[in-house]
Amino acid sequence: MTTAKVLYIYTAPTAGAKLEDRDSVTAVPGQGLEGDRYATLQGNYSEETMTPDREVTLIEAETIEALRDERGIDLHPSQTRRNIVTRGIALNDLVGAEFRVGEVAMRGIRLCEPCAYLQDLLGIEGLVKVLVKRGGLRAQILSEGTIRIGDLISE
Repeated sequence: MTTAKVLYIYTAPTAGAKLEDRDSVTAVPGQGLEGDRYATLQGNYSEETMTPDREVTLIEAETIEALRDERGIDLHPSQTRRNIVTRGIALNDLVGAEFRVGEVAMRGIRLCEPCAYLQDLLGIEGLVKVLVKRGGLRAQILSEGTIRIGDLISE
């Protein structure tokens, strides 16, 4: 059995800004990850108030590796523009489910389907098509706490 864990954590201060690699980040219910563009309503798709599906995004390292192996698309994990890169868990299965990332409780809200914004930003033709149903998970933060690299993920 594979242990599910956090490999990378990223935040960006504003829409389109380069994602910053973090060793840890504070997750705040109703706000998102401290220092991230969506927590401060500076994201590309921010509204006047935070919505639960914008609080945190996750993607599987296995998806990033499959893009490279199957399609020759070599992305650095930060280029996916997701907050947390995981290994060892099927994120699609967490839609509607509660789970933990280290000490933080979350609920999977919906799949994080790819968009033309990411494709255009990276200049990779066809990226939207190959990421359908593999673009990650949008989740709501249910309890405040710190998420760290190496934290276990459990259902």
